[in-house]
Amino acid sequence: MKYLIALMLVSALAAQVQDRARPPDTPPVPDYRLPNVFETKLDNGLRVMLVEDNRFPLVTVRLGFLAGSRFDPAEIPGLSESVGAMLTEGTARRTSRQIAEELAAIGGQLNGVSSPDGLTLAGSALSESTPRLLDLLADVARNASFPEEEVALHKQNRKQSLLEQRSDPGYLAEEEATRAVFGSHPYAHIGPTMESIDRISRVTLAGFRDRLLAPNNATLILLGRLPSRDRTLELVRNAFGSWQSRELPAPPAPRFPEDRKQVILVDRPGSVQADIRIARRAVTRRDPDYFPLLAGHTVLGGGTSSRMFLEIREKKGYAYDAHSEFDAHRDAGIFGAVTQVRNEVIGDALDAVIKEMQRMGAERVPAGELSDVKNYLSGRFVLGLETQNGLANSLNMIGTMGLTTAYLENYTTRIRAVEPDQVQAAARKYVSPEKSAVVVVGDAAKIGETVKKLGEVRTVKPNP
Repeated sequence: MKYLIALMLVSALAAQVQDRARPPDTPPVPDYRLPNVFETKLDNGLRVMLVEDNRFPLVTVRLGFLAGSRFDPAEIPGLSESVGAMLTEGTARRTSRQIAEELAAIGGQLNGVSSPDGLTLAGSALSESTPRLLDLLADVARNASFPEEEVALHKQNRKQSLLEQRSDPGYLAEEEATRAVFGSHPYAHIGPTMESIDRISRVTLAGFRDRLLAPNNATLILLGRLPSRDRTLELVRNAFGSWQSRELPAPPAPRFPEDRKQVILVDRPGSVQADIRIARRAVTRRDPDYFPLLAGHTVLGGGTSSRMFLEIREKKGYAYDAHSEFDAHRDAGIFGAVTQVRNEVIGDALDAVIKEMQRMGAERVPAGELSDVKNYLSGRFVLGLETQNGLANSLNMIGTMGLTTAYLENYTTRIRAVEPDQVQAAARKYVSPEKSAVVVVGDAAKIGETVKKLGEVRTVKPNP
């Protein structure tokens, strides 16, 4: 009898052994349910969003403005970035040091960041210090003084960081590709120039602030262990209620050059590798093609299981990294394939990247491959909203992009609804490289003849 029982146990254990030749099945990610978001608007036009999260004694805040780099004056690219960086460096009431000390006293942080479309003040503090955090936030948003000595230090530091950026061939490739895709639109610049940094002053910083940082151009998000709703709204009105709305400038018209094939060689003598970026204009988050293109991007180059990574790095060994990028702004997006390869294999590497991009539009993605990608995207999205920072950033994003909370509520549903023929159709429009800008950064003397095989080449020198 003992032997029979032992035999039965061994058989049961054997039945549980998994087939290690195939990965385990991944169950579908459940629908995402957004926490309750209370939304209201002050008389001055300030949009307010409140979300309770009592898991931790913490409050996270975002004050987002439609004041990104697309509003930079043509002669001062990078101005929005500098305004964001300088808002916390002194006000009419507080010095930079006093701001830092008050934040430390409440276990808080506060900083300004700029993107192509938005400028955001992001911060957090212990829940018990919510009133002080809101007072600081309102002060830096409304009363930044841009002290001369702080402006001078910022300009000096920004010039040094720009020199570092411009020593990176990947930055040069992104800069040239973005310029080729967006033409004269402000989306075309990804940072300042040495000349534009010189033009930054208290006057230009304050002028940008006074034109665009207004309550009727802003969304305030408070998330965490908040006081009662009535008390929270009272604190918000005390901090921001007297802020006067103003007439806002019109955003730049969404006029972009026609998509066309361009081959651009950025000559960087002495380079032992070539940085490749193949880019073209793509869609916004409001476009029906957004989710199919997002899925296609992930199939092509969205991670270490993507086609580009497996083919160009793992199989052929041309590069340490090979990936795709998809960035959707408010008025347009940009899609690109990116890699860095040794000079000796640039021809084969270019062929391999182009082949994988063409394949996306020529063939339907197999259902199993697409299913894995959809589960990955859905899971990453849900995990990203588990933290206060993640949810606050997403709520701020939908404000900047002109979306509603329904975008977040329906995200996983819309991802799961993507079909192979939709991915293929979106890839034909936005991934196939026939009308893309092909940018190569490298030593023209060594790789120029190879690059010419792609078509007529425009050779440029990097800006100093």
